[in-house]
Amino acid sequence: MPVRLRLIAVGTRPPPWVRQAYEEYVRRLGPRLKLALVEVEPGSRTASQGPRKAIESEARKILSLVRTDEFVVALDEHGTELSTKALSDWLAGRMQAAQDVAFLIGGPDGFAPEVLSRADLTLSLSRLTLPHALVRVVLAEQIYRTLSILSHHPYHRE
Repeated sequence: MPVRLRLIAVGTRPPPWVRQAYEEYVRRLGPRLKLALVEVEPGSRTASQGPRKAIESEARKILSLVRTDEFVVALDEHGTELSTKALSDWLAGRMQAAQDVAFLIGGPDGFAPEVLSRADLTLSLSRLTLPHALVRVVLAEQIYRTLSILSHHPYHRE
């Protein structure tokens, strides 16, 4: 049974170029590896109450979508950094174990502690703070790149 990847992301209205770029990399993955996007409505933010309630609301929504059997990866700039080759090796391990993976992208104020504690891995794509919509594209490209490494396709060069 092939591994299934899901990207659970806070935000439902990314710019058109984000959708186009994300969908291009998903298309390139082809039938060998599926990456499904699940969008989560952001929590309501007001100047008077601060971000706490929004983060809590997003956490409830995210955690309700995560399956108990999924390996959960929270994308956070404070997480572990991996090289593309190391990410490829990691993904190969998930594929070998036939373990589904849920990648999580939080809202503009990050994750609630309970989301981070549910994560099996906290991964940083960069120490830079990236716009959350751009993280979708970077992650999809890196998954495509790791698959190209695993299938010995010339897309990745070292």
